[in-house]
Amino acid sequence: MKKIIKQTNTILSFFILAVISSQCFAQSSTEPGRNSSFYYLKKFNSVFDFVQQNYVDDIDPKVLYEGAMKGLMSSMDDPYTSYLDETVQRDLAETTEGHFGGVGLMISKAFESKPGKPAYVEVSSAIEDTPGAKAGILSGDMIVEIDGKPTEPMTMQDVLKNLRGEVGTPVTLTILRGKTLRFPVELKRALIEVPTCKYAMIGETGYVRLIQFTPDTAPRLQEAIDYFKSNNYKNMILDLRDNGGGLITSAINVADKFIDEGVIVSTKGRLAFQNSSYSASHEKTVVRDVPVVVLINKGSASASEIVSGALKDYHVAYLVGSRSYGKGSVQQIVPLGNNEEIKMTIARYYSPSDTNIDKIGIPPDLEVSYPELSEEAQKAYVALVESNKIQDYVEAHEGMTESDISAFALQLRKEFNLEERLLRRLVRMQVNRYNTGAIYDLDYDIQLNAALDVLKNTKNFKELVASAKTLKELQQESEAAEQAGEKNVTAPTVSPDSGNKQ
Repeated sequence: MKKIIKQTNTILSFFILAVISSQCFAQSSTEPGRNSSFYYLKKFNSVFDFVQQNYVDDIDPKVLYEGAMKGLMSSMDDPYTSYLDETVQRDLAETTEGHFGGVGLMISKAFESKPGKPAYVEVSSAIEDTPGAKAGILSGDMIVEIDGKPTEPMTMQDVLKNLRGEVGTPVTLTILRGKTLRFPVELKRALIEVPTCKYAMIGETGYVRLIQFTPDTAPRLQEAIDYFKSNNYKNMILDLRDNGGGLITSAINVADKFIDEGVIVSTKGRLAFQNSSYSASHEKTVVRDVPVVVLINKGSASASEIVSGALKDYHVAYLVGSRSYGKGSVQQIVPLGNNEEIKMTIARYYSPSDTNIDKIGIPPDLEVSYPELSEEAQKAYVALVESNKIQDYVEAHEGMTESDISAFALQLRKEFNLEERLLRRLVRMQVNRYNTGAIYDLDYDIQLNAALDVLKNTKNFKELVASAKTLKELQQESEAAEQAGEKNVTAPTVSPDSGNKQ
């Protein structure tokens, strides 16, 4: 009988608690200003207190707070807006300072999976001369597993923790390229020192690749331009492929070397102080009356798009490659104290023609795309990677020359039905894993070859650049085409086999 009374009292207590809490939340729902911030803050505070007091286990309020902050910032469905606790801050600081242990991949990750779009880790770009780049990991690749552990349920903090480790230790990534090509890549962690600029002469063409926009980028670019001038360069290629961005001030300083006057980029937000305009200075311009081609691809983002968009809008350069990533927003770090911050999108940036390319990207004036592998070729590619034949051969034959690379590629072709140029590229990357990679690869790089062809074969480069549409004109044409039910306007294309064979 006592047991029955005790159970009844327990049930009654729970019922009373439920009624009280129900009344509490119901009353708040009838208060005035239901759509106001105050209403939701009060309701959240009630839930926070209720959970802390009634959850089955004692729970640290800090855990509830951090969970709520993460949910709050991710609810905006903006990959660049997030809550940064002390651990994440430390990881980001190591990355932005340019010295950290890891595999050299710039990555992003959705907060949660959506139908048809798992929350894998996406590679924004592979940093030059790092394990990730030397292994051939590309922009747009998805990391679906790290050492056999699926990345979909991981937080970004978990991902960084698994990717980083003691220098020299191995980590195996399972890469998903496209929809079906899935293969493992073993990397050895290294001390990552982010470079900013590499340059060389290709005949009479000055070739410079900007890897990231840091305070050192513009000075290093000036060194490259001075070197080109000392070698009597006739034209120039500015390679921004796989450059994931960096500092907006660095992008402005780079663009200013090519643009005489006018607005380079402007930012617009909801508040007046978020609206800014950055203009070129005639005194800082050092490249005039020189044909310039800019190379872009889907790994070109943010600061890279500021530069390429400005040079395109002012008809200063001709763009070759593939559509850029499309990050046209500006973030601000807001410190909260106690080693925590929020990073939040506060504005969008606009090109000189007053165009925002966020989630759209910049189309090149001449589109040059690498051929996609057939289903049969994908199977051959995976079989080749899993066989470790390239790695074993290169390790057994130190000091391989281009002639050696070509000969071994021919051998591989007999067993794996893949294009010889691709096989040479894979062997060459393995050779370069043990030393500093070449600045350019004319054997494989069809986009670079197309850029050289434009410079070499265009009789009137000024007319060609002047005829290219600004971002505003392209956007207006695209909108008109969509309204008319037509396909989007696209850039002219060239076949993968065009270009110099050197």
